[in-house]
Amino acid sequence: MKNTTRSLYLRLLAYARPYGRRIGAAVACMVLASLFGVVPPWLLKNVVDDVLIGRHTGTLNLLSVGIVLLYFGKAVFAYGQRYLMTWVGQRVILDIRVLLYDHIQRMSLSYIHGKRVGELLSRITNDVNVLQDMVTSVVVDLVVQGVTFLGMLGFLLYINWRLTLVAFAILPVAALVIERTSKYLRKVGHEVQEQLARVAAIAQEALSSLRIVHSFVTEEEELRRFRLQNQANFSALMRGTQVFAVLDGAVEVVLVTALAFILWLGGRDVISGELTPGELIAFLGYLGFMVQPIRILTRLVSRIQQALAATERIFEILDKPAEIASPPGAIVPERLRGEVRFENVHFAYESGQWILRGIDFHVNPGEMIALVGPTGGGKTTLSDLIPRFYDPQRGRVLVDGEDVRRLHLPSLRRQIGIVPQDPVLLKGSIAFNIGYGCPEADSERLCAAARIAGIHEFIVSLPQGYDTEVGERGVLLSGGQRQRIAIARAVVRDPRILILDEATSSLDSEVEHLIQEALSGAMKGRTSLVIAHRLSTVVRADRILVLVDGRIVEEGSHETLLRRDGAYAKLFALQFGGGNGSAS
Repeated sequence: MKNTTRSLYLRLLAYARPYGRRIGAAVACMVLASLFGVVPPWLLKNVVDDVLIGRHTGTLNLLSVGIVLLYFGKAVFAYGQRYLMTWVGQRVILDIRVLLYDHIQRMSLSYIHGKRVGELLSRITNDVNVLQDMVTSVVVDLVVQGVTFLGMLGFLLYINWRLTLVAFAILPVAALVIERTSKYLRKVGHEVQEQLARVAAIAQEALSSLRIVHSFVTEEEELRRFRLQNQANFSALMRGTQVFAVLDGAVEVVLVTALAFILWLGGRDVISGELTPGELIAFLGYLGFMVQPIRILTRLVSRIQQALAATERIFEILDKPAEIASPPGAIVPERLRGEVRFENVHFAYESGQWILRGIDFHVNPGEMIALVGPTGGGKTTLSDLIPRFYDPQRGRVLVDGEDVRRLHLPSLRRQIGIVPQDPVLLKGSIAFNIGYGCPEADSERLCAAARIAGIHEFIVSLPQGYDTEVGERGVLLSGGQRQRIAIARAVVRDPRILILDEATSSLDSEVEHLIQEALSGAMKGRTSLVIAHRLSTVVRADRILVLVDGRIVEEGSHETLLRRDGAYAKLFALQFGGGNGSAS
């Protein structure tokens, strides 16, 4: 459901509620600073009537000192309001940004993969920054200028209520102009934020794929895309600027017209003796000073509408429930045995387009199962259901006899080690990457995991050893080295279930053989699920499942499947040129 303006304000207020005392002190400073700023035009009346006309020197001295003290007090309270509101605003923004980041992290992979990463980053950065402007600056201006406006209005009514009513008879015209343009400004604000998000998305995609861009010589094409998107963002910004400029100018014309008319009426009253010269000057002074708060309040309309547009985009994500989460009263598995069972599992990323169809199989604790088959058969998708990256639309996935949807999600995932086909390393040291997600791992445990992955000797040969930086996404290492570090990262957690998704695909035959020997020891006592296209990596599996078009078409050991001369035998023959049962 779309948030109304009132609901957006209330939700933002809820984030500010924990800092109520500071807000109260800030508002008090705002009010006092505003009131100190309202008095000087009234002192101007006394200067004209009592000093210039009445020639009272003592009054002149008092008024001169009073003006200095007023502005000194205003400066002190202005400092207090600015500091306190900035503190509160930055804390509120910090809370929202952290909450948004945490929520995005916990969203399902299907949601994340359906978005461009740059657009999600834009919600965390650009949208939150726009909201920050409203929480810190706009709120201050709204209160200060609002109190200033009301204070000056009180003085105007006191000086001459009839002239005040005449002056403010024109204000509804300005209000009508503001109301008519505010809705369009909010729409433009939405468009500006969307276009800015797309700019970030295009830049993020290109910069994270520079190897592809360079290899295909598409720098000019990427520049063209980036330039066109920036042009779209520029056009949206200029539409907003046009509307704001018209609004600002129209309101100023209305206010100046009111001021000129009052000057004409007030001058007639002074001539007739109904007003003193000082009262007219003070009245005109207040009207002149009121132009500033009214203009600022008018400009706030644009900033508020843009901030509300950004707020809607932020709450749009926060209101999106995490599809994959631990249920209330979730079962916390202390130590998994590693039994896995699929019961009539059907899965589709998009409704009706089944990737898995009626999957049934059982894995005993400590058993090694291999998944093979043509590309796109559903092997990786099947393995993703075990750590519950996705939930099946039909059927159940059970671990140790419990539906994974009933298990405490972090406890389940901590006991599953995963080595993806395309390993991603984080910026930091080799030790940091191997021990990622396992803070209790000491140096001995890191080295043991590295030995299993066949990478220890390489690491210690480096000048900085395990403290060597891997660079952004591991760019300072080769593909095989990144893969072996990913294997070590999975093993260091001592998982009960090990999922290897093409874990040796980036390695040459000699290193692959060494790692297979090491992994054989690492797999003992653990349930292992090996996904492979290179069939030489699965011949030692206890059982091999052949997936074709989302169905298990064959199941058995390497030798058994070769004797059947079915789908597996044909795959084997394609890779090794015959069906002699050897992968050597």
